[in-house]
Amino acid sequence: MRLLLFCCKGFEMMEFAPFIDVMGWARNDYGIDVEVIMAGFYKNVTSAFEVCITVDKVFDEIDIDEYDALIIPGGFEEYGFYEEAYSERFLELIRDFNKRCKYIVSVCVGALPLGASGILKGRKATTYHLGDGRRQKQLADFGADVIPDQSIVMDGNVITSFCPQTAPFVAFSLLGLLTGEDKAQTVAEAMGYQYGETEYLR
Repeated sequence: MRLLLFCCKGFEMMEFAPFIDVMGWARNDYGIDVEVIMAGFYKNVTSAFEVCITVDKVFDEIDIDEYDALIIPGGFEEYGFYEEAYSERFLELIRDFNKRCKYIVSVCVGALPLGASGILKGRKATTYHLGDGRRQKQLADFGADVIPDQSIVMDGNVITSFCPQTAPFVAFSLLGLLTGEDKAQTVAEAMGYQYGETEYLR
């Protein structure tokens, strides 16, 4: 299994790192065949708070058929997140993953480009819930059926979530969908997390 972890400029490290760690533990300690490929529009991507990472693939090198899921960490407006996240090229990438019924996973405001792409119209979803629910209102304006009080929401092939705190649980949830809940729970417990049955709204 190969997962595409796409980092737009200004992405949040706390929403990025759990996918590397969870899938890394799964592969390294339990022999689960899962690989995370980091991608961005440019080879070097600067996160919020100015941490720079070097990605494995730039946008034009992505072949959607090679991946089982697209992962989108949220980011900070002040660090230019929406400049790339709302770009037509990125929105089309999201639509293409959705057309192929591949998993699309977002954390926090990573749900907003999903909304902007149109794939959440009439579907249940959530996003950053604090700060007066402003981001959830934006998601609703894109046509999503926002579930305001649930930290992780799944509708079909799409997972959305609240805030940075949810990122490890979103990663475990994706691992569970790909390999089975029992394996996800084993990895979670090995990493010190209490992780039971997922509480998706299906």
